[in-house]
Amino acid sequence: MHAKAQISVDEAITTRKSIRAFKPDPVAPETIKHILDVAARAPSGTNIQPWKVYVLAGAEKRRMSDAVLKRREEGPARPEFSYYPKKWFEPYLARRRKVGWDLYGLLGITRDDKAGMWRQFGRNYLFFDAPVGLFFTFHRDLELGTWLDMGMFLENVMIAARGQGLHTCPQAAWVEYPETVAAVLGLSPQEQLVCGMCLGYADESAIVNTLVTERAPCEEFAVFRGF
Repeated sequence: MHAKAQISVDEAITTRKSIRAFKPDPVAPETIKHILDVAARAPSGTNIQPWKVYVLAGAEKRRMSDAVLKRREEGPARPEFSYYPKKWFEPYLARRRKVGWDLYGLLGITRDDKAGMWRQFGRNYLFFDAPVGLFFTFHRDLELGTWLDMGMFLENVMIAARGQGLHTCPQAAWVEYPETVAAVLGLSPQEQLVCGMCLGYADESAIVNTLVTERAPCEEFAVFRGF
């Protein structure tokens, strides 16, 4: 049993981070339902509430892992959309490189250790040992604004999870193999896979979870006028 301490909104936001090692402790369905009900207060254009969520645990979660790991060994990924730019440029390239090498440095994976990188990235498909995996979709006929709505909903899920003493890791990795994920979930042809997410209790003893990513101060990205 995990005692849940009340935390402030600021603390929920600032303590949210992508966890890559979880304890096996189960999360009660009632807690997950609470998180999703809270997250559903996210804004959406004309309140259409476009999100759909698939929540996996136990044998169903293992079935997803097995299917995608098998597919991963069979050939190159075939994502439906490009999450990242086709050509990187600054300052985004430097930020991407830093977080990557900070992570691999903690794990002792060197720049020429391609096999180590492959194995570490593959842990995405084990949900980093989290007891719960979530998948998010919306109807394909909706437009660009729905991606914004989904982003706000996803953030709400992660912040509401912190309010319950839980941690998460949002995962774009699953969209590398959309057909496999769709087959396991039984998605209709109209459903667009957005991403996956791990949910559970962080393993605070794992060195990978000591990674703290940097954030640019608002002076670098905000423009104040009229003050």
